[in-house]
Amino acid sequence: MCAKLKLKDYNFRGKKALVRVDYNVPLNEKYEIQDTKRIDASLPTLKKILSDGGSVILMTHLGRPKNKEYQFSLQHLLPYLKQVLEGVNVLFAPECIGGQTQQMVSALQAGEVLLLENVRYFGEEEAGDETFAKTLASYGDVYVNEAFSTAHRRHASTAVIAQYFPDDKMYGYQMEKEIDSLTRVMQNPQRPVTAIIGGSKISSKINVITNLMTKVDNLIIGGGMDFTFQKAMGAHIGKSLCEDDMLPVAKDIMNKAKDLGVKLYCTIDRIAADKFSNDAMRAVYDVKNIPDDMEGMDLGPETCILYRKVIMDSATILWNGPMGVFEMDNFSIGTFMVADAVAKATEKGAFTLVGGGDSVSAVNKFHLTDKYSYISTAGGAMLEYCEGKILPGIAAIEE
Repeated sequence: MCAKLKLKDYNFRGKKALVRVDYNVPLNEKYEIQDTKRIDASLPTLKKILSDGGSVILMTHLGRPKNKEYQFSLQHLLPYLKQVLEGVNVLFAPECIGGQTQQMVSALQAGEVLLLENVRYFGEEEAGDETFAKTLASYGDVYVNEAFSTAHRRHASTAVIAQYFPDDKMYGYQMEKEIDSLTRVMQNPQRPVTAIIGGSKISSKINVITNLMTKVDNLIIGGGMDFTFQKAMGAHIGKSLCEDDMLPVAKDIMNKAKDLGVKLYCTIDRIAADKFSNDAMRAVYDVKNIPDDMEGMDLGPETCILYRKVIMDSATILWNGPMGVFEMDNFSIGTFMVADAVAKATEKGAFTLVGGGDSVSAVNKFHLTDKYSYISTAGGAMLEYCEGKILPGIAAIEE
């Protein structure tokens, strides 16, 4: 998809840019930011607007407030914003709408940034209220959506607001990059295409898997969901995680893959443990013969070899979901072997897209953050895009 306007071509001189960012960042007990990546990712967009001679009005949410709780106030983000926007006057509006906010917007000068208080302090945000959206829209001359991770929600500041900027709305640099990367995988991939889908449950990924099967050459299954496939094939999986109600779905996926000519890869062997603990007794078993008192926790060595070969022979790779209980060091090798193979495929020239909270956590753990073509932190929005859904935040810019 291509928006009507491109940020790089737009002149923000004398304009007040209303920018929807995603600064839903983790804070510690002292309200200090624990991971600044989402803020850092928005900086090129903000700096482009400011360098043109425009001003920035920032809208975002933080957490899931019910009654304007202090821990969800955006004032906690102000010190870091002032630090990274060195030399820029960064102001804070204690409400996202209201008389004081209107006055601060009116007084905002070119080259300044105004951070509005948490938009989710008002229930109208998540309700997609048009009056609320119109009030927010009145603050700016141009709307920039730099929050792909909220693009699957039809909220006031992420989608509804765009209608009030028919000729002046666009994506931020990061959101544009996210959409371009997903489009490259889902619509214009270089082949062979491999999707690696992990995580604990088929039920949370069924729509993604179903949609991907019409687009990929190889589908690699890992994580706990693999055991549902194994049981559907008659394997003895011990006390491993399994969704018995999804066994017919697993069989259906295997049949569809066969009909479509998609190579579906499930595990061959597993590292299993006698308890869900890093210090558990562990051993390697054929995945079809895991003892009753053992639970599959990670990929086995033969599976790692197989999966790595498929990955290394691919030209386009989408990876979502870990291969095992990677949070425990003794069961992280399978996820690492896949992460490393995707990194090496990138070195060879493959286009690689890694997404989803657990996958990103694994990449960070293994210090491979800069080894892929693109890393998406969007989670739900990325999955819904991969399901083939039209995201409200994208549709609002494209209309």
